[in-house]
Amino acid sequence: MAKKEKVEKPLRGPFKESREKLRKLKAKNALIAFLVDTVVILISALIISFVIKTFFIRSFYIPSGSMFDTLQINDRIIVNQFVPNVVPLERGDVVVFRDPGGWLGSVPETKATHPLAQISEFFSTFIGISAPDNNQHLVKRVIGKGGDRIVCCDRDNRITINGKAIVEPYLAKGSNPSNTEFDVIVPKDSFWVMGDNRGNSEDSRYHPNTPGKGFVSKSYVVGRAFVISWPLSNMSLLDNFPNVFKDVPAPKP
Repeated sequence: MAKKEKVEKPLRGPFKESREKLRKLKAKNALIAFLVDTVVILISALIISFVIKTFFIRSFYIPSGSMFDTLQINDRIIVNQFVPNVVPLERGDVVVFRDPGGWLGSVPETKATHPLAQISEFFSTFIGISAPDNNQHLVKRVIGKGGDRIVCCDRDNRITINGKAIVEPYLAKGSNPSNTEFDVIVPKDSFWVMGDNRGNSEDSRYHPNTPGKGFVSKSYVVGRAFVISWPLSNMSLLDNFPNVFKDVPAPKP
């Protein structure tokens, strides 16, 4: 004889209500679990971004034309903060540094006044997308480091470093290496910096009467700029032109 299939009777009364409550409870718990996971992910992302911004990289924008044609006004650059404390700063590097004193004069602070703008500024600063102290920093190219003797200029209108003349392909079109003569020796743990747009750059040449005498101490360096991240049309790695400086001899002791 064929076995009769067991037919499950539908639940009625309190049993049906219990199953419905259990289903709703599971759905509610799943939603809560999803929300908790989302919050944890967001908080973790913020913490990771904060750590990266604090110890590894930062973002800055370019406020002036002193680094034409390498950097354009409003370009955004990413800065490696391992330089120079972990990785040494080299000649040719594009460097971001705080005002050593007297370079920028009095810089008024600009803060967002609308509450939503303040919240947006707080979060973008927290994760390193923006830098509210951007206008207190400068961006230049390192030409000389501690011990180097830098002279402008030789008979061919070239800057010399430790007696070796250099040809600078990164200069803005039509720029001379310098219209100002100088003969300096860079102190230990300091740098001589110049803008690529030499005719429109208030750099080391023009600050001999400031506390640092035109030199930038290592302690003021934020890091080395290594990429243009915005706008997309300008996105590129920043070259430090090692071939320009490869034949420069070591400074005399």
